[in-house]
Amino acid sequence: MDDDCFRSPEDAVESYGKYISAIYRHLQILITTELAPFRIGSGQYIFLIAIAGKERTTQKALSEELLIDKTTTAKAIAKLEAEGYVRREPDPTDNRYHLLYLTETGRAVVPKVREALDDVRLKSSIGISGEEYTFMLGILKKVLRNVNEQVRNKGKQT
Repeated sequence: MDDDCFRSPEDAVESYGKYISAIYRHLQILITTELAPFRIGSGQYIFLIAIAGKERTTQKALSEELLIDKTTTAKAIAKLEAEGYVRREPDPTDNRYHLLYLTETGRAVVPKVREALDDVRLKSSIGISGEEYTFMLGILKKVLRNVNEQVRNKGKQT
């Protein structure tokens, strides 16, 4: 690891946000390209994969699990529904909610989407060992927990 990138705490704080932002933008471009044949945008795949891992979920539960606002979740689900990948059914225990399920088309596309995402992950992790990748994910999860808690606490103060 290049020790020069962390000359002082101020440098570390300033630089990692810049890199995370740039990585995110570039990954979105790669993911959009890979998923274009399936008519799934970079903003929808995360919901498709989450529903595949846990059918019978609600939009609210997805928003909370993925740490994504309800409006963004609603738009992504509407797009996946319009493409025929997801269907909504009224929740028999609570009429205020709809349960989300994959359609047959959705089930068929999930392995292809996962393969495309794996391809992006492999391309983006060239030269990074498995141990380094695991360490990086752990650090990013800690940062996410920290900023998520700060955001939630700010919401409670207003």
